Amino acid sequence: MSEIASKASKRETERRAMVTVGWRELVGLPDLGLAALPAKIDTGARTSSLHGTVLEQYERDGEQFVRFAVDFPQSHVRQVCEAVHVDWRGITSSNGETQRRLIIKTPLVIGGVKFRAEISLADRSDMKFPMLIGRSALRRRFVVDSGHSWLKTAGRDPVEGHKP
Repeated sequence: MSEIASKASKRETERRAMVTVGWRELVGLPDLGLAALPAKIDTGARTSSLHGTVLEQYERDGEQFVRFAVDFPQSHVRQVCEAVHVDWRGITSSNGETQRRLIIKTPLVIGGVKFRAEISLADRSDMKFPMLIGRSALRRRFVVDSGHSWLKTAGRDPVEGHKP
């Protein structure tokens, strides 16, 4: 078998092993105490993003931490979370504007698949979904079926198209 055919065969095997998700799913951030968080799956975005308001940055045992709040206005709930602060990065938003955002790294669960993901904290109050899952988190784990929703969300029936 040629090297090109071997690589193509390997990619096909990897693709078959990946989990298919819809364009929106409920996800979990267990170390932050967040479960069933509505997320938009967005292959156009590189970095995942979470609606969070930074409350405090501090150091503990030589590591940088951040305390932030995730607000759910519909249910009048505020979840205060803590995570290791990994970095500050320039992130270009959908409107083309680059913002300096704080990056955290924490376990993320999508459809029973748990892995560590880098997530930027941003003001997503004007967005429909409090979380956006970008292609870096999806890479080598998931295939996106943009014509369906809730494919890996327990307790919800899959929906075809972009119906609410």
